Amino acid sequence: MKRANDSKRTYMLITIPILALFVCFNTVPLIHGVIYSFTNFKGFGDYDWVGLRNYMDLFTDPRIGNSYLFTIKLAIVATIVTNVISLILALGLNSKIKGKTFLRAAYFVPNVLGALVVGYIFQYIFTYILPELGKMIGSETLSASLLSNTNLAWIAIVVVCAWQNIAMNTIIYISGLQTVPEDVYEAGDLDGATGWKKFRYLTFPLIIPFFTINMVLCVKNFLMVFDQIMAMTQGGPAQSTESISYLIYQNGMEGGSFGYQSANAVVFFIVIVAISVAQMSISGRKEEQL
Repeated sequence: MKRANDSKRTYMLITIPILALFVCFNTVPLIHGVIYSFTNFKGFGDYDWVGLRNYMDLFTDPRIGNSYLFTIKLAIVATIVTNVISLILALGLNSKIKGKTFLRAAYFVPNVLGALVVGYIFQYIFTYILPELGKMIGSETLSASLLSNTNLAWIAIVVVCAWQNIAMNTIIYISGLQTVPEDVYEAGDLDGATGWKKFRYLTFPLIIPFFTINMVLCVKNFLMVFDQIMAMTQGGPAQSTESISYLIYQNGMEGGSFGYQSANAVVFFIVIVAISVAQMSISGRKEEQL
């Protein structure tokens, strides 16, 4: 009995400081942000209460609308690209090939690098190296920097986001593939299942929970994209790659619209939570059906 009480006391001593830090650096700032969203606070000085005016203005601000459209488009495309490539890589790295341990480590390197560092590296590539290659092969599109093209700059952002996130997704898919019993494949071989049918009817249904995790993480991360845009385009050209997170930072921290962008952040938070819950619910129903 005494040992049980000592264990509970130990767990409490571990949990309470972490909970206190979480409340101080997460919950309290969140509450402050919600409060500021009902004011005209500029980030300094005095402020007045404006009620729901900030929230009403959000729905009539074309810049806010464009940032949401860009962010959602990027999140959808990057999520699809990331998961397709990650799953293909995971299938290859989970097979019986030589040097797969080294290859797994090599593919994980992009995830170790900081997003800002990766962004600056790719900015140099898209600005100087790729245009030179475009001139060599005679491609008019690639001869100029993609980052200066209002129609193609978002593709460069997708490439960088996917390149860095593929690593973690691949690891998660490999973990899922390793949970599939060999007996399942043996039974599939007896039934004549090969190639695509084996993946569709045997492998994929059994790794649905891992697929769900990757989809939720990808959508959340890509909706909150900031570092890559900060390093590569800073929302340009002509605000064509201005994500919601970058807009909140630029106008809230530097533009003197702290209260207005706090309202934007609250709405954005609700959107992310709603999308994540919807994803989990849909995936949960599919798992039950399988």
